[in-house]
Amino acid sequence: MNETLRTRDCDKVLLVQAEFDGELDAAEAATLAAHRQHCPACQAAAAALQRARLLMDGGLYEPAPDDVRRRVMARLAAAQPPAPAPLWALRSRMRAWWSAGIGFGLGAACAAALALLIIAPSGPDPTQELVASHIRALQPGHLEDVVSTDRHTVKPWFDGRLDFAPPVKDLKNEGFPLKGGRLDYVDGRPVAALVYQRDKHIIDLYIWPGVLVGGRLPPTAEYHGYNIVHWRWGGMTFWAVSDVEPAQLSDFAQAWQRAL
Repeated sequence: MNETLRTRDCDKVLLVQAEFDGELDAAEAATLAAHRQHCPACQAAAAALQRARLLMDGGLYEPAPDDVRRRVMARLAAAQPPAPAPLWALRSRMRAWWSAGIGFGLGAACAAALALLIIAPSGPDPTQELVASHIRALQPGHLEDVVSTDRHTVKPWFDGRLDFAPPVKDLKNEGFPLKGGRLDYVDGRPVAALVYQRDKHIIDLYIWPGVLVGGRLPPTAEYHGYNIVHWRWGGMTFWAVSDVEPAQLSDFAQAWQRAL
């Protein structure tokens, strides 16, 4: 493993793995994101994890040689105690291997990615993460950082707070008035959350550039009574979350895409 990933280079580098596994809360993740902007070691760690995730997605997959596969599986079997090991112990073991600088060829890198997939849990389901963020925002005092029905007030508020400019649209005439916006943290990065209203129901619209890693996801979903609509437009990804009826949330998404 590259020297920049050694833990002695930065005492926060292991938090990058924790963030990748979805273990950090929104405040911790935001603090780490600010730190990572100026930390080459944490940037390198995040890039390495991203490469490993892409390998696991299969885009660069290449079967590992049989001898490498046997060694990896034997090592995994030897590490298994009679009873299932605690999750923290397995994750610490994997981090120790990374910190020790163990390296293989391309085939071994694929095998290591396979071992990581077996040992470590997959990242959080995006629907769960978005619904959890929406529920947190509904607590008193957490819904908006900027309170305004004017898109020309809400949009400039994000300047300097994000590394992109989220589009903001006024849907009052369509029955979904804008209430304001806030910063949030989803999919390992700061995002814009626009707040709309339908009668007494709140609709959170999460926006950020690109797409979710690993994400061939359905355009609609439901989780614990909350409905979700997902679409992409202009190089950005959009997720609308609310407890309104699915048809109304789909109407919101269509109205948003039609509006100028």
